[in-house]
Amino acid sequence: MTRLLLAFAALFLATSAAFAETVRFTAADGVVVTADFQKPSAAYDTVLVLYHMAGASRGEYGDIAKRLNELGYATLAVDQRSGGKFNGVKNETAAKAGGNVAYTEAIPDMQAASAWARKNAGARHVGVLGSSYSAGLVLVLAAQDRKFADAVMAFSPGEYFGGKTYVTKRLGDLKDPVFLTSARNEAGQWKPFASKIAGPVTGFQPDGRGRHGASALVSADGAEYWAALTAFLATHLPAKGGS
Repeated sequence: MTRLLLAFAALFLATSAAFAETVRFTAADGVVVTADFQKPSAAYDTVLVLYHMAGASRGEYGDIAKRLNELGYATLAVDQRSGGKFNGVKNETAAKAGGNVAYTEAIPDMQAASAWARKNAGARHVGVLGSSYSAGLVLVLAAQDRKFADAVMAFSPGEYFGGKTYVTKRLGDLKDPVFLTSARNEAGQWKPFASKIAGPVTGFQPDGRGRHGASALVSADGAEYWAALTAFLATHLPAKGGS
């Protein structure tokens, strides 16, 4: 009987991180933001807030969040109002906001998500991970507000915002550790950013072709990206035990 109870306990711990809790919070302008909050099976110190690419939803991070949970991180995968549908998951925030909008209109959603993670998720540290347009915005928001993130991960960032310097001109105020990466043929978009950022920068370019955005982590070259990302996290944002 004791062995049976232990087996059930182990099964519960192994599967508890596999289920996300859908949470909702309000952005500064009143829009209700939907996100999936997912905990690892053990105690954690750090929440990683995950922002999707253009036309997408929190569904971009289904498998990625599970892998991060296995590494000991809690995750908050966010629906921004500039988005649509991904992996069959509809973007609820976009629907509530009246449909897809300009990229920069998602900023209040991103700020609210980071604030929710700090206040409500029981974490000592918050990291932010952006994909494509949101990768550019996490750089900008972290530069503007030191409370937005303790470390920044940007997958395929670029100047996607109607001008050539929207991101670049703000990077001198970014002092958080930053991880920059992309598909191999996109490296020219983010390498100029690296020299502008005031804090420590880790740039990664895959040996293979890679893929645009955070989906690189589930691409054929995903192992390369995971190795680089986990090394960055271990150095700058441990799942547990960081100062």
